[in-house]
Amino acid sequence: MLGEISNFSNRTHWYFSLKEGQVGGAVINCVMFAGRTRGVGFVPGEGQAVVLTGRVEYYKPQGKVSFAVEKIEPVGEGALELAHRQLVQELRGLGYFVPERKRALPTFPRRVAIITSRSGAALQDVINTMKRRCPAVELVLIDALMQGRQAAPGVARAIQWAGANAPRLGIDVILLTRGGGSIEDLWAFNERIVADAVFQCPVPIVCAIGHETDTTIAELVADERCSTPTQAAMRLTPDREELSEQLEMVRGRLESALRRALRQQRDAITSQRRHLQPVLRAMLDGQWRLLAQLSARLERTRPTAVLHRRAMELGSMADRLASAMRSRLAQLDGDALRADLHGAMGRSLSTRRESLGAMHRQLGLVGPLSVLARGYSVTTDPLGRIVRRVSDVAPGDVLATRVEDGVIESVVGSDGPPRVVPVRGTVGEGERERETEGAGGGVGAQGERVDGSVDAIVAMTPRASERGG
Repeated sequence: MLGEISNFSNRTHWYFSLKEGQVGGAVINCVMFAGRTRGVGFVPGEGQAVVLTGRVEYYKPQGKVSFAVEKIEPVGEGALELAHRQLVQELRGLGYFVPERKRALPTFPRRVAIITSRSGAALQDVINTMKRRCPAVELVLIDALMQGRQAAPGVARAIQWAGANAPRLGIDVILLTRGGGSIEDLWAFNERIVADAVFQCPVPIVCAIGHETDTTIAELVADERCSTPTQAAMRLTPDREELSEQLEMVRGRLESALRRALRQQRDAITSQRRHLQPVLRAMLDGQWRLLAQLSARLERTRPTAVLHRRAMELGSMADRLASAMRSRLAQLDGDALRADLHGAMGRSLSTRRESLGAMHRQLGLVGPLSVLARGYSVTTDPLGRIVRRVSDVAPGDVLATRVEDGVIESVVGSDGPPRVVPVRGTVGEGERERETEGAGGGVGAQGERVDGSVDAIVAMTPRASERGG
């Protein structure tokens, strides 16, 4: 069925109307389901003349008649050509063909990945050309279908795998190639999936598809296009004969440059040596002079030299001092000086003696011995503390009483009438103990002279009621 497209709508399925070319012509609603649209290869446009193949369907609930399209072909140009033109326009708008995006190929690739059919003639052309030009370049073959319905997905997967494993395998560049054929044979390289894989590949890609006159979308997207597989192999591998010539030229230039550099360095060293000799000689002379000065200073400051010099100075000073003393003594009157010295010393001693006597008398007046001489005494407990009250002692305590000419020790008795307990000293024959009556507490401080030689102390023992016991 022939007609023009109108009211086209792409909603997973294609919905549009097909009408006759003249005004007022017949119109029929058409639908092309998604399973059929994927094999068309192009998207119909408004007003485009097409030839439809399909079947008429009647939808009874709504009483509608529609045409289910199974095949659509453009009028005036082939479907493949139209699809190719539409995809080229779309990718150009996305920047796939921009020259600035394309990467430079390596000058000396170490390893090249070849994506092609293992059985194709293009593979042999590439291998033979590369081995002849530069056998050092290693080749990695990635076998893939080059035509047919499954060719485009297979080529895309091969490109993605090579790009992902390039660092591990050491791949520097990828060659995508196949021999010539019809546009239908080469159509896999016009598919969007292949164009996307080439565009996204992280490794530079060279495409050589078909012959000189064949141009596919993959070649337009690639970093470089070659007309034939052989030309691609020549582009990727350097010619070993040319390399040998270049190496010879480089070696000659290096030898010349090295000889020139050595000559310049030798001349520079000779010139510097001529200039450095006087400088070094002057520096050495200065260092020798400095060393001599330092040696002289060291000799002067050597301990033995310093000691000798100081000894000589000390001897000279001693001689001058002795001479000065003899001269001074010769000028003085020895007898007059001696008499003055004796008089001064006598006066000083007399003054000091009088001062010492006065201080001795003052000390005697205020000292504790003068108090004891007036009949007082001081009593201390076993710990050396002064006894001031009866409660400061207990029966059995040994007390020490200090009097003018000595110390009397006594023992505090038990409860009962007070009695005299002589505990130290010699008592005259016939001396008897005397008891002193009286009520009261404490220890008597007044000693009594017995036989004119020994002092005794009266130990007053308080009653239990008076001691609070």
